[in-house]
Amino acid sequence: MTENKKRVVVAMSGGVDSSLAAALLVEQGYDVTGVMMRLWSEVSKGVASANKCCSLDAVDDARRVADQLGIPFYLINVEQPFKQRVVDFTIDRYLAGETPNPCVQCNRHIRFDYLYNYALSLGADFLATGHYARVRAAGESNRYSVIGDRSSEDSHQSSDSIDRSSIVGSGESGSPITDHRLLLTGVDAAKDQSYVLHVLTQEKLARVLFPVGEFAKPEVRRMAAERGLVVASRHDSQDLCFLADSDYRRFLRDWSPEGSIEPGPMVDSAGKVVGQHAGLPFYTVGQRKGLGITAPEPLFVLRLEPADNRLVVGPAGELGRSQLVARDVNWIAGQPPAPVFRAQVKIRYKATPAPASVAVESDGEVAVKFDAPLRDITPGQAAVFYDGDICLGGGLIQ
Repeated sequence: MTENKKRVVVAMSGGVDSSLAAALLVEQGYDVTGVMMRLWSEVSKGVASANKCCSLDAVDDARRVADQLGIPFYLINVEQPFKQRVVDFTIDRYLAGETPNPCVQCNRHIRFDYLYNYALSLGADFLATGHYARVRAAGESNRYSVIGDRSSEDSHQSSDSIDRSSIVGSGESGSPITDHRLLLTGVDAAKDQSYVLHVLTQEKLARVLFPVGEFAKPEVRRMAAERGLVVASRHDSQDLCFLADSDYRRFLRDWSPEGSIEPGPMVDSAGKVVGQHAGLPFYTVGQRKGLGITAPEPLFVLRLEPADNRLVVGPAGELGRSQLVARDVNWIAGQPPAPVFRAQVKIRYKATPAPASVAVESDGEVAVKFDAPLRDITPGQAAVFYDGDICLGGGLIQ
């Protein structure tokens, strides 16, 4: 290893995205080390199949890719912090009547905190992952150059809704701070993962690389196959990484405190009892299937009322909301772009961004008013703010 080589730890999963990320970085001359985290197993609960992301097959695939690339590979046990920070948090939020996104919590506390610090302890300059997102630097003229990318002259399609200098911050003279980083959506809109990365800070973005963010998924598979990577055709993981059998209801029954999930009344918006629910954590706003009742018209979950253990249902016409409040908001630039501003807001990972007015409250919360009602505004999910392809930050829906 030459002393001027930058060191990169790549978070490997045994999948094609992180494997190609490692391969590209090796080709670019980085000193690369592969690290895989063992996050979770349910052997003690009698679940037969191993966790998909941490299975022996996945570990073997990641190790084989590392061997192909000629890079060191480490498997580290992160089960205890993962349980405390992600699994316990997820269960707690479900019991509180919310529908959490564990991937956001994992990125906040595990991948870009625990693993990030582990990478630094190995002397790494960067942590790289297989996420579909991009990081760019804001230049003097507010044009954006790619960090660690194949081209520095990509054009950026901007929105006129926000002053660009407010996104990147400014110094005492009022001029833009040129070392600020921007988090952009991935080129492949169908695979974009900026939603679950809205928790990143300037400190982290300065040391994070997303090598596959400039490519579409079919291109990633083609490039992996061209390089002979053994995982080029491996299927994508579709489920939460700690669900061995894809059944989150079974998981909650097994891991929630005894007596914490109880059946209760299912009522309409007027309070009339129309049935019984099996336990509030098994339902989410907008859900239609699995209610177990018949009615003249289709009924949907309108809201969960954990204080009274009630599930409120109603027709589709009662479902929409045009406002939300978000808490625990992280601004990627370190500050909001303005006290009140326009943005596109995503309320779920796969949701279409919707135009809205965003107001920053004095207590740090954010009030969002959409131009048109949205049907699936769900407490516990993230509300993530965008200006075009720039992710501004986000918080948890109350």
